Amino acid sequence: MDKVDILLEGWVQEQKIPGGVVSVIVKNQFQFHKAYGSYSDGKVQRTIGLDTLFDFASLTKVVSTLPGILKLAGEGKINLEHKVKSYLPLFAHEQVTIRHLLMHSSGLPADLPTEPRSAHGRRVMDDILKQQLLTPPGAQVLYSDLGMILLGELIERVSGMPLDQYVRQAVFEPLGMRDARFNPDESLRMRIAATEFVDEAYIIGEVHDEKCYHLGGVSGSAGLFGSVDDLVKYAHLWLEPNKYGIIPSAFIQAALNEPLQNRGLGWEVLDDLQSPPYSCGTLWPRGSFGHTGFTGTSLWIDPSHELIVVFLTNAVHLGRNNPVRHLRRQLHDEIFAALFHS
Repeated sequence: MDKVDILLEGWVQEQKIPGGVVSVIVKNQFQFHKAYGSYSDGKVQRTIGLDTLFDFASLTKVVSTLPGILKLAGEGKINLEHKVKSYLPLFAHEQVTIRHLLMHSSGLPADLPTEPRSAHGRRVMDDILKQQLLTPPGAQVLYSDLGMILLGELIERVSGMPLDQYVRQAVFEPLGMRDARFNPDESLRMRIAATEFVDEAYIIGEVHDEKCYHLGGVSGSAGLFGSVDDLVKYAHLWLEPNKYGIIPSAFIQAALNEPLQNRGLGWEVLDDLQSPPYSCGTLWPRGSFGHTGFTGTSLWIDPSHELIVVFLTNAVHLGRNNPVRHLRRQLHDEIFAALFHS
């Protein structure tokens, strides 16, 4: 991992990222974990450590919402082919199924118009329910925060519990994900990497995503905070589902099989080698899967090599126009080359 180490140190020196944490695991036999850099809390520079908590951003979709839905499906409480409207009666689109929402193929728009964090009283769910479909359900992939927010609401309706409580009890605690949580306590503030500078202060311990912020910090699309250790433990669920008994292995496989335009259930799945998911890199094999988060987070898994790569940064600390999207691709190629092409 010498080249990887030099690469990450260089990105911090060049101020491409404020810092971050990388974790690389192969078959539980090879492990590399290291933290880099620091961030400002508005008063002092704080060093990033292996125990630093990050705003996972859209990793919430696959670390919270996806397993929540698959667990309910595995228990027979929902069916992925069921219409969303049968669970959320105010949802207008009769033909959209749970599967469509998970695969980002519902036809819903990607997002709502951005409103500032100070837009108090914004009714995000009402706005989502008013949206028209841009394409017929199942026709094409259009990555949508809105569909995942609806799935979070569906989990609450079916489980009878708030989303954050349900996934903590059903997923995080059984896996030993000790730091994974929505709306982290003030007592954890010193461990949480600050994200963007907004309204004359850095955001620390509050979700960066505006929609989730207006929803109270808990949603199906964003809001989860956690550590690198949490994501490593979660990744093992996808490599060894039978070991944990949380989600039946048939549902784990179903999430990764038959992707549409490199999108499985929740995950990006490398299916088209001519046009792989950008953040995955150019060297990883077909069947690799992963996801990213806008704040600068990512998790990628290659089941054929039992490879897990977690890369957590607070890249938006330096502003939204940052290069983390390109850096992930370079990092994944460097790691894969070091491990399997040397």
